[in-house]
Amino acid sequence: MDTAQDTALWRKITFRLLPLLILLYTVAYVDRSAVGFAQLTMGTDIGIDAAAFGLGSGLFFLGYFLFEVPSNMLMRKTGARVWFFRILLSWGIVTMLTAFIWNEWSFYVVRFLLGVCEAGFYPGVIVYLATWFPHRNLTKATGRFVVAAPLAFVILSPLAGWLVSISGGGMDGWQWLFIVVGGVAVLCAFVDLAFLPKSPQTVHWLTDDEKNYVESELEKDKVEMGLTDTRNPLRSLVDPRVLIFSAVFFCQAAGVYGLSFWLPQVIKAFNVTDWQVGLLTDIPYLCALVAVFWAAGWVNKHFKWNWKPLIVILVIAGVFIALSAAMPVPALQLIALAIVAMAAYNVAGVFWQLPNGILTGATAAVGIAAINSIGNLGGFVGPYAVGLLTKWTGNTKAGMFLLGGIFILGAILTPVAKRVITNYKVPEQDLAINRTQS
Repeated sequence: MDTAQDTALWRKITFRLLPLLILLYTVAYVDRSAVGFAQLTMGTDIGIDAAAFGLGSGLFFLGYFLFEVPSNMLMRKTGARVWFFRILLSWGIVTMLTAFIWNEWSFYVVRFLLGVCEAGFYPGVIVYLATWFPHRNLTKATGRFVVAAPLAFVILSPLAGWLVSISGGGMDGWQWLFIVVGGVAVLCAFVDLAFLPKSPQTVHWLTDDEKNYVESELEKDKVEMGLTDTRNPLRSLVDPRVLIFSAVFFCQAAGVYGLSFWLPQVIKAFNVTDWQVGLLTDIPYLCALVAVFWAAGWVNKHFKWNWKPLIVILVIAGVFIALSAAMPVPALQLIALAIVAMAAYNVAGVFWQLPNGILTGATAAVGIAAINSIGNLGGFVGPYAVGLLTKWTGNTKAGMFLLGGIFILGAILTPVAKRVITNYKVPEQDLAINRTQS
């Protein structure tokens, strides 16, 4: 297959798969993050203070952590389409039930259950993409997928700002917010069941030659990169490469979720209405949306391995989130926060090319899930730490400085991860990977 045909093939696969996956992850991000907007009025209505809100928001990731690996192992048996249907249906129902919480303990329970229900979706998609795209195209594909995160806020911010300001049918606006976004997830479960293809070999829109070419490119990666699938997948849980990747991703998750859950509160301090909070919150995410589309393609074109771009992006996020807290003028704060969002939401697309380059098959299903679940404990730590600091200091500035330090820590850990992987010696009983990356 020549260069033009190769390019056309991957473009066709991208346009067939990515719109649906982006839709589903957009809904996931909306459902997990709507609580940040609901808190504008929910906290007062049922007595949830800043620390309780931070704890409840973070408990989502505890449930996520506990059930991520089992979820991905079950996906290997059921297939992505069926398993994603179960995930979407259950998290949609739990999101709708959040409308009926009555105190902080009921809030804690539904947030934990939401994490349990959603566990496995994000790493499942990362593994699923690696069954369609060879390593050389994976950064671009993953980057296109994670555009769903800022896209979710572009959609959610004005919608949530409007919904929390209304009431009707015996319910307040924050309750309607959870019912609406949870209901959309339930509907999308059936969209997934109808349209998500199982594998390249099962679709009608690829010719036999194209199917064989995709399979040969994936097999070529396994040979050239030393990837095999002979080890016990559960050994990935104690693999030092998985653990160091988890530490890097922990920093990303703590920073991103600390920002996303608390950004409405940061902007509320500008002395604006709830509706204006929704509109102003859109600005950083619109900037991130543009940046993710551009950066994924650029990095994919210029870097075989994404170590250097990852370091640069984490440093930018860390520096500018700290600057946002130090800015004396709301307009300058908003500019700094936009730069943070542009960097922070690019981390995932750049990051996942690295572990996907060393894990495959059942090992990837467990290893990717382990990295995501352990790393996403940062999603518990970040929002909770910001909540505690906000309660103690009376504002979000100290929390933003903390998140800046966490992003910088991720940048420091990235070259450590590269060194661990470069020097890793595979046990003889585990014929998995023996490659020096550069």
